[in-house]
Amino acid sequence: MLFSNIESKNAVVVNFLKEKGFEEGEFSISAPSITDRFAQGYVDTGKIPFRYTGTSTITVYTKKVDSVIIALKRLIDLGKFGIVINTDEYNVPKTEFLFTNLNAVKPAMIEEATRNAREVAEKFATDSKSRLGKIKNASQGQFSIDNRDSNTPHIKKIRVVSTIEYYLSD
Repeated sequence: MLFSNIESKNAVVVNFLKEKGFEEGEFSISAPSITDRFAQGYVDTGKIPFRYTGTSTITVYTKKVDSVIIALKRLIDLGKFGIVINTDEYNVPKTEFLFTNLNAVKPAMIEEATRNAREVAEKFATDSKSRLGKIKNASQGQFSIDNRDSNTPHIKKIRVVSTIEYYLSD
C-alpha cells in the first residue's frame, strides 16, 4: 500500500512537471525512503497512526530557469492531490540555480576590472603629483558566483578580484 501510494503520487508530480514543459530527461525519481517509526526510540508508539512513512525525491535538472520559477510558484497545486512538499532544509536542500556561462562574461568582467583599476591608479597618481605609467604586473584573481539573496537564487552576483600594479613617475 505504501509503495503504491508513493508510486501514484510520483506519477502526479511527473505529470505536473510535464505540464510545466519539462521533458523526461530533465527529471529523475530517486528510490523511496521508508522509515519505521516504531524503530525510533523517542516515539510513543501508541500515538502513531501509521507505523511506516515513505518519501520520494524527484530532482529536476534543466536549463529552463523561467519554467522552474513558474513551477515553484505552482507547487501548491500538488497539495490538492495530497502531496506534501518538504522544504525542511535539514532533509531537503532548497532549489539551486547554477551559473554555467562564466566563460562568456569573463572578458567583459576583466575589461571592467582593468578600467576600474586604471581609474583608481590615476587618482593615486594625481594625489601624489605623479604620472601614471604602464601596467607593471597584472593577475586575474578568483571569480566568485553567489546568489543575489536567499529569496532570488536564480539571480546571481559574479565578482572577480584582479591585482594590477602600475608604474608611477614624478
